[in-house]
Amino acid sequence: MSYSKPNASAATKTRNRVAPSPSSGLCVTCLDGCPGLCEVGRSALRGREAIYPQPFGKVTAGSEKDYPIDFSHFNIQGSCVGAVGIEANSDKAIFTAVDISTEVGGDGKKIKMKVPFLTGALGSTEIARVNWEGAAIASAICGSILVCGENVCGMDVDAEIRNGRVIKSPELARRMKIFRDWYDGYGMLLVQANIEDTRLGVPEYAVEKLGVEGIEIKWGQGAKDIGGEVKLPSLERALQLKKRGYIVIPDPEDPVIQESFKLGAIKEFERHSRVGMVEEEAFLKQVDGLRNIGTKYVTLKTGAYRPADLARAVKFASEAKIDLLTVDGAGGGTGMSPWRMMNEWGIPTVYLECLLYEYLTRLEEKGAFIPSCAIAGGFALEDQIFKAIALGSPYIKAVCLGRATLSAAMVGKTNGEKIAEEHGKDDGYEEALMQTFVNVGKLREKYGKDFSRIPPAAIGMYNYYDRLTTGLQQLMAGTRKFRLDLIERDDLMSLTKEVAEISGIPYIMDTDREEVERILA
Repeated sequence: MSYSKPNASAATKTRNRVAPSPSSGLCVTCLDGCPGLCEVGRSALRGREAIYPQPFGKVTAGSEKDYPIDFSHFNIQGSCVGAVGIEANSDKAIFTAVDISTEVGGDGKKIKMKVPFLTGALGSTEIARVNWEGAAIASAICGSILVCGENVCGMDVDAEIRNGRVIKSPELARRMKIFRDWYDGYGMLLVQANIEDTRLGVPEYAVEKLGVEGIEIKWGQGAKDIGGEVKLPSLERALQLKKRGYIVIPDPEDPVIQESFKLGAIKEFERHSRVGMVEEEAFLKQVDGLRNIGTKYVTLKTGAYRPADLARAVKFASEAKIDLLTVDGAGGGTGMSPWRMMNEWGIPTVYLECLLYEYLTRLEEKGAFIPSCAIAGGFALEDQIFKAIALGSPYIKAVCLGRATLSAAMVGKTNGEKIAEEHGKDDGYEEALMQTFVNVGKLREKYGKDFSRIPPAAIGMYNYYDRLTTGLQQLMAGTRKFRLDLIERDDLMSLTKEVAEISGIPYIMDTDREEVERILA
């Protein structure tokens, strides 16, 4: 089994000169005269800049560590008998009849979704900002949830902040408007709030001024266990964000740092968010406060912290009766998580979901409120979505996708730009779109003249969601489950005894043992 290399990666644009030592990652012979190809060498020149994936603002990044167990260690059970959720009739039980819709929420408030996958927090990173339009439009027309991530208001150049509270954010207003313009009653947009957003009064501004219905409290994510980071290319920007209360490193107010920046020795600054200090009483008070200002849906996003912290998330979410708990396994992100942290900290997704299932089961046995849950962390294709819903059944209602949705949007945008360069907006443009993007005709028929307002990035993500929908329907039909809420743990088998021990999903040679005995007897 291979694990991540500790001293060279495509993510940090570093490499070894010769074969590396397995433990340190240094070249087996470190040459006096090497210009510094590996991470240690790059660090000798650029210091802390070498911590992060490159190039900033142009990439998303995911752990390259090969964890001992992932979703490929399960297989999906198939059957040739009957149908559940539909008449057992060969003319009716076809995969296109599978209903993959879902809903989340509590206390009688439900968010209905056409699809059981949602797009995780697209926050203040540059790559999230420039790809927001495509992701927002696609999420809206697909009937999915989209999360507007942390620090958007604080990073808004044109935001107005008075007495430490945001009173205007054109960037957040822009993001809200794009989603709402295409919203058709399914899914919704959530605005995330970390400790910095809470101090700035972002939830109050979003709910009271912009009419946002859902706020997602942020405890962390699978890529890192520290506050969010963003790189700042100018001294003016660094000074602005420090004035707004952010931690900015190195200190842009230091004259020595300012001189180093002018000379080019320092090329960028880092904006950091503070880490939260979770306490049950404070969390319950925060949830009550959000509801008191008119927030209709309150959700929680937590990361790949130690098991005791996951237990806290489950217990506090139950006590507060929140509408959705999203648990994010190690370790991917949207471009600004420390690379070694992404690989070496936190609980990988399969292990984390197994713990989540255990904790929720224990609470349910006590008669406690069980929140709707979503799982995140390294999902991209329909088989992984099926397995995640089955492994956490009946608690997992949706799977949160991060990097994959951005990948689809970026590919759509890139191909759209190439078509535009070749055709401009002449008659050949739309024809070229139809030749490149499979569902253009379907979208044009549905939206008529408004189709021209749908950017290629959104078409790309729409096509990706269409593929996930079809693939998931096919897998479900193969298990003879024709409604999403009918998926259960029995629809999986473990490929090794170790996986069976960790997950509680029977080893492949032990599945159906009792039924087999009855059939053969």
